[in-house]
Formats: sequence, structure tokens, C-alpha cells
Amino acid sequence: MSEPLYLAPRLEPRLASLLDSPAFLHPLVTALGSPLNLVLPDQIADNVRAFRAVYARHRLGGRVLYAHKANRSSALLRRLAATGPAAAVGVDVASLGELQHALGAGLTPDRIVATGPKDPDYLWLAARTGVTVAVDSPAELTSLARLVERFGLPRVPVLPRLSDFAAPGTRVLTRRSRFGTPAADAGPLLDLVEKHGDSVDLTGVSYHLDTMGLAEKAAALDGCLRVLDEARRRGLRPRCVDVGGGFGVDYLADGAQWERYTTELTRALLGRRPPLTWEGHGYGLRGENGTLRGTLSVYPAHRPVAGPRYLDELLAQTAPSLGRPLATLLLENLYDLHTEPGRALTDQCGLTLARVLEVRVTAAGERLVRLAANARDIGLEDHGLLLDPVLVPAAPRPEGNGGPPAGSGVAAGSGDAAGSGAGAGVGVYLLGNLCLESDLITRRLVHLAHEPRPGDLLAFANTAGYFMDFTADHALHQPIARKVAVHREGDTGPWSWCLDEQYWPHLTAGDDA
Repeated sequence: MSEPLYLAPRLEPRLASLLDSPAFLHPLVTALGSPLNLVLPDQIADNVRAFRAVYARHRLGGRVLYAHKANRSSALLRRLAATGPAAAVGVDVASLGELQHALGAGLTPDRIVATGPKDPDYLWLAARTGVTVAVDSPAELTSLARLVERFGLPRVPVLPRLSDFAAPGTRVLTRRSRFGTPAADAGPLLDLVEKHGDSVDLTGVSYHLDTMGLAEKAAALDGCLRVLDEARRRGLRPRCVDVGGGFGVDYLADGAQWERYTTELTRALLGRRPPLTWEGHGYGLRGENGTLRGTLSVYPAHRPVAGPRYLDELLAQTAPSLGRPLATLLLENLYDLHTEPGRALTDQCGLTLARVLEVRVTAAGERLVRLAANARDIGLEDHGLLLDPVLVPAAPRPEGNGGPPAGSGVAAGSGDAAGSGAGAGVGVYLLGNLCLESDLITRRLVHLAHEPRPGDLLAFANTAGYFMDFTADHALHQPIARKVAVHREGDTGPWSWCLDEQYWPHLTAGDDA
């Protein structure tokens, strides 16, 4: 029999401790149903502090702005509002509803940046409340200025969004974006800012690139600095650069597992080993006459340079045209740096629980595990993330039958993380509860240290960033996951919970400002 191929989740102490609490988790699912989303508000405050430490290391000012679209949670947003100093922490909202949510969570307008496509209602509330508006185009800037003039509002701070950067003398391939104004057209955009100078206040410029490439982001920041130089020559007073998000997360406990799995997947697609996926699914790859074709279309689950470390690396890059470290250029010009991490700020901030309903074996010997959840509730594969769940048994498993793998962060006798090669392991396919052939929570053969049983829970770790409710809906009248906030006093106190919308920081964590 082939050795099991694990992809164990990386678990930091707070999340690992929660997963090591079956007596707390099982009653929650019994009371509130499966699937169930859990968020850890105190973790987002820790993540903000980790980003702020990078700012301090480079002696930079500016704000860490949580990209609200990563999660709809009220608890995470309210905890962020209580995390300070206020001048250093805020939120990036991308819709009218998110703007209303942020204001209602206790974030003052000076801590909010309005991004994303804007309809007239969204633009009006942004102007009315005086939040900073990341304007996406000359037309949007004009519409904003007209609203200010029509209603006699104070000048609105704006951050024009730029795109399509090209650094002189360098060859950096950039992916086209449907958002933003091309950097080559910055001159006419600044003309428009000057024309509407009584209505808008240019506080800086912004970009947000759909890429993980450091070189591409460095070229974009270099381009922004050159546009800010032009703005100053015109007598404008820009004060900051907003570099957006895209800092990433390292989801895996062991990078070697990722290398081994992707290698074995290619071998399986070429017919050199037993299949690893349902019906030969290749995640963008396919085998043709002994040759591998296509591109592996998955998120790089092992990213050692991610989150705050990625920001640190970006700031250390040399500006392609200006020839000096980006952090140095920001500091010398007295520019603040704004960042908009979403996935990275929700790293380790939550998990999704699903109850095992049925385990059956097909005539071909495949083990199928049906969960009280569906692929829309647990959007891991929808976003290209391959990651093992953690088994939280309803009753302890007998000793000597596997056990939690090394590096999982889960103590023996509680949840058995699907991790390294402890025990023989069992391969299963995870099925959803919809009456659809396509409702597979994993198209990948998932290896667990023990065979799950009805009544057990599978915990999908680190789902707070985009995987909880980004795709959830009420298909076939199946309920979507409720969301609860969990917290504890100190590192060893008992876990407590409340419904997400009932969480307020003053009841638990106090104010960090």
C-alpha cells in the first residue's frame, strides 16, 4: 500500500488549543448545527501587532487596514476597532454594506478607506461621512467631486488607484487589471484632482495587484513614488502610499509535504501510481500520452515568506528606477505606508466544523465520508487550497492506532490532525450534503490518521480568510453555517463563546489603544 500523503495545517498555539478541546467543540455543534464557523477575535489583534512590528523595524508610519471582504464577521471587525493605536489600525471596505458595518462596529471615518467599485449610494455615504476614498477612475473622481459640490460637503480625502506600472530600464511582466488608472495616465488624473481641488484632497496614491511577485509589487511602489513626486511638483501635498494586500498565508505545517504531494499528483496523472483524486481530477494538469500538460491551478499552500514577513521583504526591495530600498525612499520623503491585508490578518483567526454523517466503501474500495456541510460552506478547493482537516472524535480512539502527527500542534487523545506519517492512515473522499454530483468538499484523496465515524467532527483549520462565507448560500434549502466568537482569559483559561453578532470587545479583551 502507498504511504499516505498528508497536508497538515499549520496551527499556532491559540488555534491548536481550541482544536484540542473536543468537550467544548462537540456541544457547540450539537447546539448550533453543522456546519459551524468559529472566529477568534483576539488573534486578529495579535496579527495587527505583527504587521506593526514591521513598520517599526523600518521606522515607518501609516495604517494597517483590514480588508473586510475576507470575512463578514462582526466580532473580528469590532475587535479590530478596539485595537490601537487608532492612527495605526483601520479597515478597507469594498461595498456600501461593508462601510455601514465598519461605522457600526466603532471605526471612525478617519480609520476607513473605501475601495472597490462604487455605486452612487456607496459613494454618497463615503462622501457624507468623510472616509478616505480610493478612487478607481477619472469618472469616479468626477462623480465624487460633484456629490461634494452638490451637498456642500467638506473636501473628501482621496487615494487614486493606479495600475499597469512599467519601471524604466526594467523588464517586469505585469498582469493587466480591470481596476485603477494606468500609471502612464497619471498626468491627466492629477489635472483632474487640481480641477476639483475644492472638493477632493489628494492624500496619496494606491495600488492593489493580483500577484504574489515581489518584483512586480516593487515596480508598482516605485511607480507610485514617481507619481507622488509629480504631485508635489504641482504643489499638491500627498502624504502616503497604499500598497493594498496580497501578503499571503503559509497554511502548511511542513513544506516537505507540499513538495511530496505535488510530485505524487503528477505521477498519478501520468499513470505511474494509483489515483490521488476523484475521477482523475488534475487541478489544471492532465496527462496526455505520457506527457504532463496544463498548469497547476492551486494556491501555494506552503509560503514561508508570507504575511508580515512578505511586507518586510517588499520594503527591502530596491526600487527599479530609483535605485534605493523602498523603505528608505518612503522614510526620506516622509510618506506613510498603508497596507490592506485580508487573508494575512485573518491568519489563524478561525475554523469551520462539520459533523460526519456517513462513512461508506464503494465496490472499488474507495471510502466516502459524507458531511453535514457542502462545498459552498467550506470553500477551500473553490479557492484552490489543498489542506487536510483535523479529526475531532466524538469518543477517544484506542491507543496504538495512529495518533496525532508530528508538527500538527494537536495533543494526543483529542483531535487527530491529518498530518505526517503517524500510523498507516486512511484515505477518504469528503462529500457534501447537496444532491449534486459536483458537491465534493475535496476532489483530493484526503489521508487521516484514523477512519472517521458518524458523529465525529472534521475541523477545517484557518478558514477565516475567504473560506467561511465567501461562497456560502442556501442551495437546496440547506442551512448555511452560523458563526460564533470564541475567547478565553489568558492562555490557559476555559473557552467561552457567544454568537458572532453578540460579541463586543469591552466584555472580553479590553481596549488595546
